[in-house]
Amino acid sequence: MRKTKIALPVLGLISATRGILGAGIGLLLAPKLRKNSRKAVGWTLFTVGVVTTLPLVMTVLGGSKEESGQG
Repeated sequence: MRKTKIALPVLGLISATRGILGAGIGLLLAPKLRKNSRKAVGWTLFTVGVVTTLPLVMTVLGGSKEESGQG
């Protein structure tokens, strides 16, 4: 089994991006706002959620490797 240690700030960022992504999807599906406003806000939040998640995923997946040469 593979184990990875995740620092608390990174875990917080992961949680925040998941929340932003979920809010974006929720706004895309919610009929409460005008369609144009809802789509603009929803796609923006969705895009921010996806874009900010990618570097975090790379950090977490690459985090189990030992770092060398840094001091």
